[in-house]
Amino acid sequence: MKNITQRVLVAGSLCTMLAGPAMAAEYVSVVKDGVNVRTAPNTDAPVLMELFQGYPLLVQGKEGDWLKVTDYENDSGYIHSSLVKKGDTVIVNAKKSANMRTEPNATAPVVADVERGVVLIKLSAQDKWVKVKHSGGTVGWIFQPLIWP
Repeated sequence: MKNITQRVLVAGSLCTMLAGPAMAAEYVSVVKDGVNVRTAPNTDAPVLMELFQGYPLLVQGKEGDWLKVTDYENDSGYIHSSLVKKGDTVIVNAKKSANMRTEPNATAPVVADVERGVVLIKLSAQDKWVKVKHSGGTVGWIFQPLIWP
């Protein structure tokens, strides 16, 4: 019995070592307006949606020069890798809107009410707050659960 237990423990340890560390999620941002997300990884595939500059996406996989991506509403498709860059944006995914505040706390004054679907540049993060910049120049803090990613 002892020999079987040792074999199971050794096999389990080997599996854990071979699996390696979990990969961190990779996010990208669209580099220009009018970028198409398609049903398959080629330019002949039907267009699922057209995205605007800064739109954030989660990379699910790669097929050649194409990325399989998912957005904040869980819509998926393919985008050519030349049309995205390393992610530096977030999108408001609150039910209706999110308050942008002067400081990273819920009692700080509100500087803007940002509607669902608005893309913001991520500047930094502190605890559960993210410092963001709106395309109009307004800078403030938004509670992280109200934005994606």
